[in-house]
Amino acid sequence: MKKSSSLKFILLLLPIAQSVFAQYSKVDALVKNYPKSFSNPEQLAAKINRDFSSDDAKARAIFTWIATNTTYDLRAAKAGSGTIAYSFTDEADRLRKEQQFREKYAQKTLRSGKGICQDYSALFHTLCDLTGLQCIDIVGTSKSHPAHIGKLPKQNDHEWNAVKIEGRWKLIDVTWASGSVSTQTGKFVHEFNDAYYGTAPEVFFLNHFPDDERFLMIDKNDSDFAELPLYYGPYIKSDYEIAMPEKGVLSAKSGVIAFKIIDFPEHSKIAYVFTSEGKVYDAPLRKNGKLSEFEVTLNSRSRGFLTIYVDRSAIATYKIER
Repeated sequence: MKKSSSLKFILLLLPIAQSVFAQYSKVDALVKNYPKSFSNPEQLAAKINRDFSSDDAKARAIFTWIATNTTYDLRAAKAGSGTIAYSFTDEADRLRKEQQFREKYAQKTLRSGKGICQDYSALFHTLCDLTGLQCIDIVGTSKSHPAHIGKLPKQNDHEWNAVKIEGRWKLIDVTWASGSVSTQTGKFVHEFNDAYYGTAPEVFFLNHFPDDERFLMIDKNDSDFAELPLYYGPYIKSDYEIAMPEKGVLSAKSGVIAFKIIDFPEHSKIAYVFTSEGKVYDAPLRKNGKLSEFEVTLNSRSRGFLTIYVDRSAIATYKIER
């Protein structure tokens, strides 16, 4: 599923191949030497316009600067301060007010150095406007917690972007590219994850479901999304693929759960944990060419959620049903 090559076109949203992230090393290196703050979006956009000429390099520069210099605002997220309500008289008035809100949130985020998803998205979109790039905001549902496994997307809780490069739309999540919240400390941890730049639609789908399904760019639906396991950032960034099991809800009645991974790194190690036990189990691998296999044995204490780790980083969580 992760690397499926059969994508269906939806209107003008064209599929894009997974980016070769190494090609952006020069852009990233230059941007990481930029000042850590700017007084307004125009200053940052002017610097990007001076340093880069291609649309792809500009978009990547915007993405990298925001992701490496913006902190997720946990207090604002918990307060639920992301709701915007306004009235408009016609389509032109709606677009004008949307731009005003976007610019307001972009300015606030740039000055404070922190924000929630709509702030990251607004800053990215505003900088795209200032550098001559076509950008859209996409609102939808994220799969970001084990409780989301098996649940249909309902009320949206996330916002991301798509930017048009050489006639094709690239999916962007600059919020998740900036880091994640530690499950141990509850604090935001900066960890640049460039897998969320120009992500292949079938990979982006693993934890993003847009309200407007045209922005899926693949032939999937809300039921497909609900059935997925919870995949974490290290898996999205990886070059390997969990081929089995594909569904996130697993039956404990089977006694044994078989896992198959394609192109798993030679010297990496796998472990797993049940939330009901909290004990770490090592998983011996059997290798057959590009395929690596291991099994998870279930017992009477195996319930709740099963999380798979690769080299101590969580990559996927499954729900165990008895």
